[in-house]
This record gives sequence, structure tokens and C-alpha cells, in this order.
Amino acid sequence: MGSTLGNGITNLLRIGIFYDGYYFFKVSNYYKYEHDRKARISISGLHEFIRREVALVTGTNLRQCQIIDAHYFKGRSSAKDLGEKVQSERMFEDILMRENIVTHYLPLRYGENNLLQEKGIDVWLALEAYELAIYKRFDIVVLVASDGDYIPLVRKLHTLGTQVMLICWDYTYHNENGNRMETKTSRQLLEEVYYPVQMHQRIDDAIQDAAIKNLFVTERNYSSFSADVKPQGANESSGNESSGIPVTQDGEVYSSYIYSLNNNGFGFIRDEENNNIFFHYSTVANRDFQDLQTGMQVHYQRETDEERSKKEGLVRYRARSVTVLE
Repeated sequence: MGSTLGNGITNLLRIGIFYDGYYFFKVSNYYKYEHDRKARISISGLHEFIRREVALVTGTNLRQCQIIDAHYFKGRSSAKDLGEKVQSERMFEDILMRENIVTHYLPLRYGENNLLQEKGIDVWLALEAYELAIYKRFDIVVLVASDGDYIPLVRKLHTLGTQVMLICWDYTYHNENGNRMETKTSRQLLEEVYYPVQMHQRIDDAIQDAAIKNLFVTERNYSSFSADVKPQGANESSGNESSGIPVTQDGEVYSSYIYSLNNNGFGFIRDEENNNIFFHYSTVANRDFQDLQTGMQVHYQRETDEERSKKEGLVRYRARSVTVLE
């Protein structure tokens, strides 16, 4: 691993990192809205953690473990679909650029029931990772992913002599319907990689460790993930939620106030008829959910919440495009 120069000094251990962007987005949301940390994952902190982890498992000096390339793959909505959320998406792109991460986007497309779908990202990631491993001679490829679809990539990288480290999380979360969902990393993927790192265990087992603390962003102005859009076809090995909120038929805009908020990233709006209308953090257009307060005046659109309506025998609604009034 690595090469030796004429003076006997070992050359760099070359690391390439490849992000499944939608998966990383979901993990960051989990730690901000569901986990006790209530903070997002820091990309710079994660990269430093990866360097230290590689140094530890390979017995290499930390200074020789260098990230040569980092790539981020994700489906992307058009500007007309995002509206006010374009700014926060671009803010996150600025963060990626500052960390020298190359971004790769495929357009999200509308599929059945007018839902946005992400297709082909895992194939594109695999092709790029394999090609770059050949040309840039990575010693270790780090996958930030959880899906079993990456198993063929791992096997191909092993034929090149490139070892694979997997950075992954198992977690539960609430979807936009308020239902509790679960995402687990593919067991076979964990068995195939050379260095599996199950981050949820590492974080919870060493909660006071300095390296773990550095994995999280403390600044309040970091709001880049909160306004992203969920595609239907995102790669998750289990617990895929119903994706995206269908477009309302009448397009009517309602006005009311926030009645209650839950630490797990959802709340309720009280309408004129004294009904509680559920809303999810992903539907808030111009604020970070963490900055919301009860009593705030909002505009919103609504749609029938079929699951609650069926369960309660009454017509129930949930909100979308929630905008806090200035």
C-alpha cells in the first residue's frame, strides 16, 4: 500500500471518497431532527475522521493518509421545482466546493403519480469510482453509502488491489406522514468491504470523544440540507418512505399559525376550523425547522392525509409549501 521513494520515505496513502448524496442528506437530517445531538454532520469533520480511521486500521502515519479526491453524487431538481429552496441548496454546494468535493448531478424526473424519481445515481457513482481508482491509483476508496447495489463496485475495486472502507449508519426517522421508518445498511455490503465502519455505533459509544464531537456542526447558520427535495427512487436498503408530497389539486393558499412543534422534526398548524394539520420539516420553505416557534403565522397549501383520514374516519389534511410570514 502506497509506494516507497528512493530515500526510503513512504509515499502518500491515497484516499478517494465517494458519497451517495441522498443517503448522506438523510443521515444529516436524522442527526439534526431525530437524534439527541440535534446537529448536522460536518463534512470537514467527517473527512478528518476518515483520515484518522485509515491511519489507525492501516498502521500508517496520519500525515501520510491524504484524501486525493472526493466526489458527491445526487439527483437534482430544476429551479422551477425548488422555488425559494434554490438558495439553501446552493449554500450546500458552496460547502462542498470549500471542501474540494466534486459534485455530480443527474436531473430528477417525474414518474408515476407526479412524484420525483432519482435514477441511475448508483450506476454513475460506481463507474466513476472504478475509473478513478484505475487512473489515480487509490489505495483506499471510502464509500459513504448503505445500499447493496454497490457490492459489484466493491468486488471490482478489490481486483485492482484497492481496499474499500464503508462509512455507514443505521437509523430510524419520521417521514413526512409522521410514520416511523427504518434504514439499515446491507449486511452483504458490510461483509464485502475491507473496513466496515458503522458510524451510529461509533458515535453513540464514544459520545464525549473529541473526534466524535468534531463530526458535528455547531454553527446555527448551517441550514443547507433542510430545504432539499426527496426523490422517490433514492437508494436505501430498507425502510424507503413514500417520497415527496403530491401537488395539491386546487393550489389554494391558506393562512394560519403554528400550533405545536415536535423535536423529531414535525409539527401541527391549527386551521380556522380548529383542526390540527400535520407538517414535516422538509415542507418548510423559508426557515430552518429548528428556528420555528409556536404562534408563528404561516401560509401553506394542503392535501388530504389519506392514512389519518382512513384511520380516524374523518377527512384530515397535511400541509405542504409552509412559508413563515415575515
